Amino acid sequence: MQITSAEEAVKAIKSSDRVFVHGGVATPARLVLALTARAEELRDVEIVHLHTEGPAPYAAANYTASFRTNCLFVGANIRNAVNEGLADYIPIFLSEVPGLFRRGILPLDVALVQISPPDRHGFCSLGVSVDVARAAVQVARHVIAQINPNMPRTHGDGLIHVSALHSAVVVDDPLPEIVASQPTPLESAIGRYVAELIEDGATLQMGIGAIPNAVLAALHTHRDLGIHTEMFADGAIDLIERGVVNNAQKRIHPGKVVSSFAMGTRRLYDFIDDNPQVVMLDVAYVNDTAVIRRNPRVTAINSAIEVDLTGQVAADSIGTVQYSGVGGQMDFVRGAALSEGGKPIIALPSATSKGISRIVPHLRLGSGVVTTRAHVHYVVTEYGIAYLYGRNLRQRARALIDIAHPAHRQELEKMAWERFKRWPEQSQG
Repeated sequence: MQITSAEEAVKAIKSSDRVFVHGGVATPARLVLALTARAEELRDVEIVHLHTEGPAPYAAANYTASFRTNCLFVGANIRNAVNEGLADYIPIFLSEVPGLFRRGILPLDVALVQISPPDRHGFCSLGVSVDVARAAVQVARHVIAQINPNMPRTHGDGLIHVSALHSAVVVDDPLPEIVASQPTPLESAIGRYVAELIEDGATLQMGIGAIPNAVLAALHTHRDLGIHTEMFADGAIDLIERGVVNNAQKRIHPGKVVSSFAMGTRRLYDFIDDNPQVVMLDVAYVNDTAVIRRNPRVTAINSAIEVDLTGQVAADSIGTVQYSGVGGQMDFVRGAALSEGGKPIIALPSATSKGISRIVPHLRLGSGVVTTRAHVHYVVTEYGIAYLYGRNLRQRARALIDIAHPAHRQELEKMAWERFKRWPEQSQG
């Protein structure tokens, strides 16, 4: 391994190369900027990544001859570029992304990653983002690392020996911090309804944000909860420290929090640093439905942009506008449904901040269906819980109208009448 500058390290990247960029808060910003600075001398470099934090200068309109982004999840820094035709998006389950690299469907020439300093045995850690980065490092012909002492050293699959690195840049940059907003009364109401569905001994999957935090805040009287999730955030730390989450009833990795990437504040990064309670594993394993289902009472809590009256879930797009990505929602919805006593839950406010209903007669034209109506079990808003599994279309419509915002229920009933030719049956609770 050669220690060098970012400018020297990225000279290994050639025109027409496919370059993987480490995602989330592990995005190697110095290497990204150094690569972009070579725009004039490079042509047709393909950039591949999940959600990344920080600027994405390679996606600017004036660099289209030099770089083309082919992203596997759409974050805020790339969203406009995707929707303006300057970048592309690959819809795929998160569990299957490592297979794109390993099977040579997206062979990688170069991987840009951010890692912890090596230990006395020469092993560094992918830290907060093992997910698809492990596969990228394993298959890329050339690996360039940004070594950062602020990257936590995590247990699990993320260890990389220095011999696997071709060059490295040493930095001392703070990791980006993601601070979740405090739940509003509306979000707290959703959290309480979701918490009613969570049984003692359940294994949880949830993400970051106000609604997951509202759910976690409502779980302080629960017992023996476990965590097996693609993403780990600050909200779970209090429950772990109180003993509410002890992972005691998990059948695989008992006693361990299992995740594939982490995003949050420095408190989270310090918590997972060298913490044997937390294992960060390859997302092809973490999100494998055959793995997920082995734990008892898996309760998967995911969000949506809108849900139609038959239960179809749009979660990655607003009409034809690409907003995020398929991610791991279906991995965990299906895994939870197959788990003994499992519960897949879609939780969302009944209306947008502008008062537009998120329970809709039909999805907007062009919206992608992330979770099909055949996979949906529970939908939760601040007005209650709709249980859809095993119910016919009219029964589903009735249950969803009952948890829609009151201002929209009359119009939804009218649309349901026009569609189903009869009034939707009364919800059976």
